[in-house]
Amino acid sequence: MATEMATADLSRQGIDARGTVHQNLTPTVLLEHAVRRGEGLLTNAGSFVGLTSPHTGRSPEDKFVVREPGSEDEIWWGKVNVALEPERFAVLLDDVREHLSDQELFVSDLWAGADPQHRLNVRFVSPNAWHSVFVNNMFINPPPSDLDGFEPGFTVLHAPEMESDLARHGTRSGTFIALDFSQRTVLIGGTRYAGELKKSIFTVMNYLMPQQGVLPMHCSANVGSQGDVALFFGLSGTGKTTLSADPERGLIGDDEHGWSDRGVFNFEGGNYAKVIRLSADGEPMIWAASNRFGAILENVRMDEDTREVDFDDDSITENTRSSYPISFIPSAVMEGMAGHPKNVVFLTADAFGVMPPISKLTPEQAMYHFLSGYTAKLAGTERGVSEPKAAFSACFGAPFLPMQPSVYAGMLGTKLEEHGAQVWMVNTGWTGGAFGTGTRMKLAYTRAMIRAALSGQLDGVKTRPDPVFGLHIPESVPDVPDDVLDPRTTWPEPAEYDDAAAKLAGMFRENFEKFADGVSEGVKNAGPRAG
Repeated sequence: MATEMATADLSRQGIDARGTVHQNLTPTVLLEHAVRRGEGLLTNAGSFVGLTSPHTGRSPEDKFVVREPGSEDEIWWGKVNVALEPERFAVLLDDVREHLSDQELFVSDLWAGADPQHRLNVRFVSPNAWHSVFVNNMFINPPPSDLDGFEPGFTVLHAPEMESDLARHGTRSGTFIALDFSQRTVLIGGTRYAGELKKSIFTVMNYLMPQQGVLPMHCSANVGSQGDVALFFGLSGTGKTTLSADPERGLIGDDEHGWSDRGVFNFEGGNYAKVIRLSADGEPMIWAASNRFGAILENVRMDEDTREVDFDDDSITENTRSSYPISFIPSAVMEGMAGHPKNVVFLTADAFGVMPPISKLTPEQAMYHFLSGYTAKLAGTERGVSEPKAAFSACFGAPFLPMQPSVYAGMLGTKLEEHGAQVWMVNTGWTGGAFGTGTRMKLAYTRAMIRAALSGQLDGVKTRPDPVFGLHIPESVPDVPDDVLDPRTTWPEPAEYDDAAAKLAGMFRENFEKFADGVSEGVKNAGPRAG
């Protein structure tokens, strides 16, 4: 039962609460508190706008994992998982507890994982009501009967206004995201960016699930009327949310899933969509979900007089976001579970304009490209980036992998073989030239290609190998012009395509060198050919 009493007990979290503690309030009541506390404003459509400046994205350089005996030998130590000594974490934990003890607090007891066999109880403690709405949107709300005696399997202590001390806490800046698997505790501070709350638990699930025989995946998932499940892997901006939100298919989930012996299940209970330049015509379901009471708009510009939102305004950040419960999508699969995938789609936004718009992968190519996790950053989106920049993120989610990428790749390979899933590569990026000279692949074409692949219309279509990347390109796709399918023929100067393709192929090979010793010869040779 929801409570708003100072006596709500946080002693097991080590917090001696001296202010009011609100426990398991509904999102509606939490939004009332958020407005009361001046945490943000409501739009004319009823959604809530929260600003997180100066942090408008994740802070991967400030993420730490405690080096402790129980997990030390399993962690992928290095740039992704920076070690923090237990003594430093203990001091930071004490300081976070003390910081929170004097504040009005909001406690949310939620589930990560729709499958009851693999579910994790998570308790979030935050001084901000709107962040509590965010986690209520993004995770699964237990029925009231399951909140009595709720025992958290992991606790997240959220202290967005507290900055760490580099010398005292061993951090790199005032921002910290610190995970201790032995104490099952996450500490987040020095940043208001809500995505840290979501991704910290995804990291936790990426550690816990393989121990239960479940492959954790950074992907969206949907299911057709015949029970045919499709997965969509891809980094931010590649189209996972957009392409999985198909009115003709049930949406299992937006971003994070597990693949167990029983099938696919959502880790979350909501969507976290990138909404820069969102329109009702282009993405009607996401538009409708973002423009109603209960949705959280993060770093979106709004006229404070009219309360009208301008989704085209990127003056705060390109990384504007909308958080809403998955129930806001009419085609949502509310149980968050379905069978084994029939198709797996790797999405890449290739700003070099050389990857085929759709191609079929062999099992060896699937492993190569899963480990590569390729997309591209655009010129102008980062300081000093004057041309497209290749971005490789192992398993399409390296920042969230506590263990070696080979662990997840091996599990995926086994699952694909066991269930006979077909893997596709889809380029949602540029065609006819690189960013700046070419054009973005039409969304209508991409949707038609995916629709054809998932429906089986491409099963008997003849393919030809791409001469550089070796991927198998269908010679025809319903509702897509044939000349769009061959990237080289879309360039005004084919020789310039050859140069760009050779350059990107070299980047692939260089990146894959760190995986070469741990894969078979077949996988090693499944990448782009040497020029």
